[in-house]
Amino acid sequence: MGAVRRVYVAGVGMTKVDKHTETSLRDLAAEAAFKALDEVGNEKPEAVVVGNMLSSLIEQENLAALIADHIGLRGVCGLKVEGACGSGGVAVLAGYSMIASGLYDRVLVIGVEKLLERPTPDTLRGLAYAADADYELIYGVSFAGLNALIMRYYMSKYDVRREELALWSVIMHQNGAKNPYAQLRNEITLETVLSSPVVADPIRLYDACPLSDGAAAVYITSEDWKKVSDTPILVAGVGNAVDSPDLSSRVSLDEFYASRISAEKALRTAKLDIKDIDVAEIHDAYTITAAVSLESIGFAEKGKAAKLWSEGRFRPGDKPTINPSGGLKSRGHPVGATGVYQVVEVAMQLRGDFPGVSVPSEIGLTQNIGGVGSNVTTIVLRR
Repeated sequence: MGAVRRVYVAGVGMTKVDKHTETSLRDLAAEAAFKALDEVGNEKPEAVVVGNMLSSLIEQENLAALIADHIGLRGVCGLKVEGACGSGGVAVLAGYSMIASGLYDRVLVIGVEKLLERPTPDTLRGLAYAADADYELIYGVSFAGLNALIMRYYMSKYDVRREELALWSVIMHQNGAKNPYAQLRNEITLETVLSSPVVADPIRLYDACPLSDGAAAVYITSEDWKKVSDTPILVAGVGNAVDSPDLSSRVSLDEFYASRISAEKALRTAKLDIKDIDVAEIHDAYTITAAVSLESIGFAEKGKAAKLWSEGRFRPGDKPTINPSGGLKSRGHPVGATGVYQVVEVAMQLRGDFPGVSVPSEIGLTQNIGGVGSNVTTIVLRR
């Protein structure tokens, strides 16, 4: 195999995560894309990669052609990729691979999703297909219900108190309140989380991220083209791994195997250690997802994540600072776009121009999860 070429993030763009019922999916994608293109002097990419999960169920298919045409890029290579809620991360991985392999020099990656366009039951049904339709959904279990099973098991095994886990949402809202792109910009109290309606016991409403619309874009280049940016950010390492979509055949319920493997791959590629990471954006779709992810990546020992953040770890100023954007919990979770948002946010942290909580950083990490830990992409960025 030939040498892998270096890949750089040269331009970024994102929309505010919100309810965008007055804006079409193609216009939402275009808003983020034009911001990224503007940062590189509108240099035309050779390919467009779109990350999206639910377009075929609640919007339309053929998104790469639809969006590329809409933003004036007829003739480029185009493809849509899907990895459930981890589609954005997989899209960045696909774009990275195109450049690292030498196939292209300039790729525009766009993540876009509209979850609030259709009635909520339709959207929730679509999201549930990230689990195993034959062996789980047939019994009526919801996506929240599967995460609730993990949460109850985790709390029992490690003697973690409900209040410790709930504090994560409070911290995320503190960060998100300062992020102009976040969907939920209100600070909340611990009591707000603990007294919110039960979604799937023990998960309550404020343990869960909201349904969201949004789009984010990254313009990535080869070494030869990094000159289109004054502040190119090196994509130092990437890793993807999968696990069983169903929980019943997992080796363990208190670890995301694919999370651990993908993080190890990305760090090995980057020739870095977990202790080198200054800032990270992780996939906290539920408070329990945050805890298990932090432990699976290697930021905390098993069963200790909630205790650590209860003691003040992972907040702005700590190394690593986790989710200064507010994470999925406060920034929001437009599923197919989330992994691209994470890369945009960490790249901006490394450039020093993120408009919310700013974390002076040299090295950052993103991890985007599809399903209940069944398709995970980790990306390491370096200034």
